[in-house]
Amino acid sequence: MAKRYDKEFKLHAVKQITELNKPATQVARDLDVAYQTLCKWVQKYNENQEEPFVGSGNLRSDDKAMRDMEKRLRDLEEENAILKKAMGIFAKDLK
Repeated sequence: MAKRYDKEFKLHAVKQITELNKPATQVARDLDVAYQTLCKWVQKYNENQEEPFVGSGNLRSDDKAMRDMEKRLRDLEEENAILKKAMGIFAKDLK
């Protein structure tokens, strides 16, 4: 089973490389983390320093906002379709 590391541990490891300029191989050895894993953490950190490690199954706040807006749009489109059908039914009754 793969080891799991919390957000603080990952940030500590990445900052040793990015801020203290330690070699990634040394940090990986010191913290007993695979070099490739550490490189992935650095890459994620460089992509989004505000929320680099959101966790499995979670979304970054901007991704979550986009997903919520897309859901709202689908709901409104469905509501519009229902209202159009209802208007057609009521228009027939008026004739």
